[in-house]
Amino acid sequence: MRAVFVSNYINHHQIPFCNAMSRLLQGEFVFVQTERMEAERVRMGWHEQERPAYVHVFREEEAYCRKLISDCDMVLFGGTDDESYIGERLKAGKPVIRISERLYKTGQWKAVSPRGLRKKYLDHTRYRKAPVYLLCAGAYVPSDFHIVRAYPGKMYCWGYFPETKYYDQDALLEQKGYGEEKLPYLLWAARMIDWKHPELPIETAKYLKDKNLAFHMDVIGDGELGAKIRGLAQHYGLEDSVRFLGYQAPEDVRSYMEKANIFLLTSDRQEGWGAVANEAMNSGCALVAGHMAGAVPYLIEHKTNGMIYEDGNTKHLFGLTETLVTDKILCRQLGKNACKTILEVWNAENAAKQLYRLMRNILNLENPESDDKRAQEGSFPKMIPCAPAPVLSERNARKKYRNRT
Repeated sequence: MRAVFVSNYINHHQIPFCNAMSRLLQGEFVFVQTERMEAERVRMGWHEQERPAYVHVFREEEAYCRKLISDCDMVLFGGTDDESYIGERLKAGKPVIRISERLYKTGQWKAVSPRGLRKKYLDHTRYRKAPVYLLCAGAYVPSDFHIVRAYPGKMYCWGYFPETKYYDQDALLEQKGYGEEKLPYLLWAARMIDWKHPELPIETAKYLKDKNLAFHMDVIGDGELGAKIRGLAQHYGLEDSVRFLGYQAPEDVRSYMEKANIFLLTSDRQEGWGAVANEAMNSGCALVAGHMAGAVPYLIEHKTNGMIYEDGNTKHLFGLTETLVTDKILCRQLGKNACKTILEVWNAENAAKQLYRLMRNILNLENPESDDKRAQEGSFPKMIPCAPAPVLSERNARKKYRNRT
């Protein structure tokens, strides 16, 4: 079987999965890159590294790439809005697996737009009976596509799969330290833009300080809100508790995660996935995350391998964080279970194996559409890569995660 992955550019979040696919398909895997990496990503340390042998750049080898896309057994299509790359293949009725984040990151109310609905029909809905399938890179993706009546019975759980490090878990947790003399170490890492909510770790730190709780917090990243956030921390008198580290290379961020006890993921609904969640969990951090970030309902079971707060409810965020700061036994257990989740389920090797199985089913079955009835509103199968994706409405999600202690 030959598979071609068409996406905007190769980066450190995609390489582990692509490497796993290349090994699994014994070299019969190609990544077609369609764009250059944005300058902001490069500044953050996302360097265009030496290309793996399976990467081909469309603008450099257009004829070759078009032939690959047309003739291969399966195309994985994601990370580009230009349908022309797969137009001929769709017209010929050849199988395609799309990989998509949310359609309506800023609000499902946008589904009422006639112009938007027409584009969704042309790109998606008209293929509801064709051999076109959807890998949902985020728990709210199925709800968005359900609105436009696309991919019925053909949507599957998916995500991002950054590098998985295979630690000795006991040794990893030992270096974090959970003794009485060890200050709880909190970490936040992201671009400082509005929907990542960099103000929330600072507000959380103020809450903990007002409670007379001892802790240390590192804040990694910068951006348009950087000066404002640093000023807020100074205004609250947090200089002794909060340290700003600016942008760090991805490998250095992981090093900080390996030392941290608690990781705060404060992004709102515009966070399609949030690969930092995978990395923090892999590093044994107890994650406190807002429920609207796409990765959260797939990766986290509340109070088992992390904590989920209701998005927008700052008191809920503060309370769950306080629980972990004061209950070091619980914090350690959640961190251990988080690491186990990544090592056993949500990693590139397992994702490649599950996708390979799905591709074989699509290519070999006379009627590959899933008749699995579990993927219905409010009914959740085991959340693993390529499991039938449940339709999780935003309303039901908010009810599910509201004020959980």
